[in-house]
Amino acid sequence: MERGVCPGRWLGLGLVSFVPATQLPLAFRLRAGASFTNFVPGPNEAALRSVKGALEETGERLVYLWGGYGTGKSHLLEAACRAMRLEGEGAAFVPLAEQAQLEPAMLQGIEHRALVCVDDLDQVVGDRDWEEGLFHLYNRARESGARLIMAGARAPRALGLRLPDFRSRVAAMLVFQLRSLDDEQRVEVLQLRAREQGFELPKDAAAYLVQRQPRGMHSLIQLIERLDLASLAAQRRVTIPFIRHLLGRGHQPDRQ
Repeated sequence: MERGVCPGRWLGLGLVSFVPATQLPLAFRLRAGASFTNFVPGPNEAALRSVKGALEETGERLVYLWGGYGTGKSHLLEAACRAMRLEGEGAAFVPLAEQAQLEPAMLQGIEHRALVCVDDLDQVVGDRDWEEGLFHLYNRARESGARLIMAGARAPRALGLRLPDFRSRVAAMLVFQLRSLDDEQRVEVLQLRAREQGFELPKDAAAYLVQRQPRGMHSLIQLIERLDLASLAAQRRVTIPFIRHLLGRGHQPDRQ
C-alpha cells in the first residue's frame, strides 16, 4: 500500500548564536520542530500566553518556567527564540545542560539581544561562578529592557541556589509551573508532529503509542521521526499493525 502523505513539513533548523566578550563564536541549534504553532498547551495555556506576551511587549519581560522532564519548558524557550528571529530580532539561547561547552564569561553582552532564554537553570545550582554570572545577566537584562526567560526543573525557592541575591531575583520573576499533558493531549501532539513530518497518523495509532510506549514526550516524538523514515522505506501507511511490526523488530524509542 502506498504511503499516505498530507500537507505539512518541518520548519527549517534555526540557529541562535552569540559572541561572548572573549570573541569566541558559539552557536546552538534549535530543534526543527519547536515552535508556538505546534505547542499543545493543555494545562499550560497561561504560561504560553505569558511567553508570547513578553515577546510582544504586552506582558512581563522576566519570566521563569519550571516543571518536570518533558513538560515543554525547552520547547517554549526555543519557540520564543525562533519567533524573535522570524521578526528579525536578536535572540540568545543558553542551554545550561550543555555547560561543559560553556563558561560564565559567555554571558557578557548577550543582554543586548532582544531576547535571552536560559534553559536548565538547575544544572548550575551551587556553581558560584555560574550563579554570579547569571545574577549579573539578570540585572543587565532588566536595565537594558531585554526579555529574559529562564527555565528549570524546580520552583525558584526549591532550586537550592546558593547566591541569596540571585535566588531572590529568580523568585521575583513571573513564575509558571508547567504540567504534563494528559493522554488525549499527547495524542494531539503526536498527530500534529506527524502532519509536520508529512504523513498522517490515525488517532487510534497515536493512542496506541501513548498507551504502550514511554510517557515522556521527547521519546514519543523521536518515535514519530522513526516511523516517518520506516514508512517511507516500506511505502506503507502508519497503522497499528505497522507500528506493532516495527516495534517488534526492536525499533524502540530512546528511554529517558
